[in-house]
Amino acid sequence: MTKHLSPAAELHANVAVPFASAHAMPKSLYTSPEFLAQEQKHIFAHDWLCAGRAETLPNPGDYLTMQIADEPVLVLRDRDGDIRAMSNVCRHRMSTLLQGTGTTRAIVCPYHAWTYNLDGTLRGAPAMTLNEGFCKDQIALPAIRCKVWQGWIMVTLNPNAVDPEISLRAVRDLIPNLDMATYTQTYQESFNWSTNWKVLAENFMESYHLPVCHAATIGGASKLEEMICPEGDAAFNYHWILKNDSVPLALAHPTNTQLQGDDRRKTWLLAIYPSLLITLTPGYFWYLSLTPDGPGRVNVIFGMGMSADWLADPDSAAHLAAVKGLLDHVNVEDKGCTEKVYKGLLAGMAEPGPLSHLERPNFEFAQYLASRIPA
Repeated sequence: MTKHLSPAAELHANVAVPFASAHAMPKSLYTSPEFLAQEQKHIFAHDWLCAGRAETLPNPGDYLTMQIADEPVLVLRDRDGDIRAMSNVCRHRMSTLLQGTGTTRAIVCPYHAWTYNLDGTLRGAPAMTLNEGFCKDQIALPAIRCKVWQGWIMVTLNPNAVDPEISLRAVRDLIPNLDMATYTQTYQESFNWSTNWKVLAENFMESYHLPVCHAATIGGASKLEEMICPEGDAAFNYHWILKNDSVPLALAHPTNTQLQGDDRRKTWLLAIYPSLLITLTPGYFWYLSLTPDGPGRVNVIFGMGMSADWLADPDSAAHLAAVKGLLDHVNVEDKGCTEKVYKGLLAGMAEPGPLSHLERPNFEFAQYLASRIPA
């Protein structure tokens, strides 16, 4: 009788071969609720996740909310001007506190109006004066680690996670002439697609699909033979493509004298593990930040912004509107392609095939997963 491997064992077997012999990941890694539970424990509750851009919280009291491995998290700018993260669950009867994004002077529980300061300390609790054991000064929302790296708000539940400035130092070494901290986000939205989070992540990691999936939009802006997929880093993978002048905002601004040669038209695609996916050009960036919503759905933060020189350009609004319209169409195309992949993963006759040399980042992503999830 043939013994079936667990999804985790299938993952480790999948990466126990050289890249030249590699295949796409087994179906169970996308469809198994048990494997997703392992991902939540060993990946999403362990590594740094992106909550968005720091410039979207410019003032004290500006906040956003997110969920990490079933843990509600609140991220805000406090009265000292620092961005901090904390539990978004009241310390009384455990209601969630704030929803979505916004601005607040204090954190007020919608259930019994327990009120917290922006640093998480308890300010007030109605009708608690007759409880002799109640001590307001001993109650506060638990802090969660939060760092701003290159303008990105990074959050982790893991108190021992290596600081992003250290673990992602190789990103700055790779592209020293494009400082993401100087870019400004100009648009953000959230959506939920009917696919596994890894399908969407892998879709970003390879540009092999561009000529077909994006034939109506960006597919003609680059050539497969010009795509470079070098070996990545333990914390991220990357590749780049050279763009033509069909999207001016993807090129270095005419006033930019720092970038030379192909660097003026190079688009970087950075996959920061586990789920921050950044397209970075000399003129603009766009990104996806992913969290799973069950095996067959994914929550997506999508945002975009501009470099400082293009933002200062008198025609920046028109250029940005053109790119925004283009990316809206690109997202529709990616949604269709990735949802078709997940539908195919559910088919009994489906089997993973061999990878192209343009899919090296996908294999390295599988290696990362295997480094986190025990066999």
